Amino acid sequence: MKDGTLKADILLLLTASIWGFSFVAQRVGMDYVGPFTFNAVRFALGSVSLLPLILLLQKRQTDIERKSDNSKSVWFGGLLAGGALFVGASLQQAGLVYTTAGKAGFITGLYVVIVPLLGLFWRQRPRSATWLGAILAAIGLYFLSINEEFTISLGDFLVLLGAFFWAGHVLLIGWLAPRTDSLKLAAAQFAVCSLLSFLTALAIETMSFASIWQAALPIFYGGIGSVGIAYTLQVIAQRDAHPAHSAIILSLEGLFAAIGGWILLGEVLSLRGMLGCAMMLTGMFFSELSGFFGKQKADS
Repeated sequence: MKDGTLKADILLLLTASIWGFSFVAQRVGMDYVGPFTFNAVRFALGSVSLLPLILLLQKRQTDIERKSDNSKSVWFGGLLAGGALFVGASLQQAGLVYTTAGKAGFITGLYVVIVPLLGLFWRQRPRSATWLGAILAAIGLYFLSINEEFTISLGDFLVLLGAFFWAGHVLLIGWLAPRTDSLKLAAAQFAVCSLLSFLTALAIETMSFASIWQAALPIFYGGIGSVGIAYTLQVIAQRDAHPAHSAIILSLEGLFAAIGGWILLGEVLSLRGMLGCAMMLTGMFFSELSGFFGKQKADS
């Protein structure tokens, strides 16, 4: 393994761990503020934290690149992606009030499996490995979240519903990214999500500086760590990262969420739950690897 690839994999592993532990921060934050207040401040911090990187990269742009920069497309894309991000993040945050950080991490990770399945609406035929990954993930979800009465808890259901919006967000970003500056698009979507969360919080939650200050540490981690630092690390790492490595390593955020919930919150999964998590993680790997090997075959 080349030094550059090893460094990239380490950075991606660090990114996955930051994202995984952010589920713990999000859950702790709910002890002090409502889900929309948490997301309003968190994504505002995330948007602002990307500005130094954007300004640094702008200084390195040529005059031609600066002239070709279209701010209208950035904000148009930010509105679309920010809207999807708002719904997905809101459902996830609300779900964390009623479920554990570990379960939320694994269920959110199902967007990896959902993305290729949503391609059916665009007449894209998922590969056999994708279907196998989806079946394994569905069985894993059954063991993790469905109880003896064949019902799912409110928290798990909200997070699962959010996973479909995360998948839609991934498809939107895939369409928008080639058409605009990815970092500016990220900052714009975070700003839009923050604004929508703030307006919703004003309407249905009680916002106060005192409660926000009490939740300052988890909000700071969720905004600066999970959004600003982790996103920057991902951008740096994926310059040299192997595509398959990137997909698999980033899918480990669910595992880190479970570890964080166990260490910091005392959350313990049952044997049935651990089996479900293992099957879901295997399903995610199958789904990601099918896309990678399919691309390699098409390129050869």
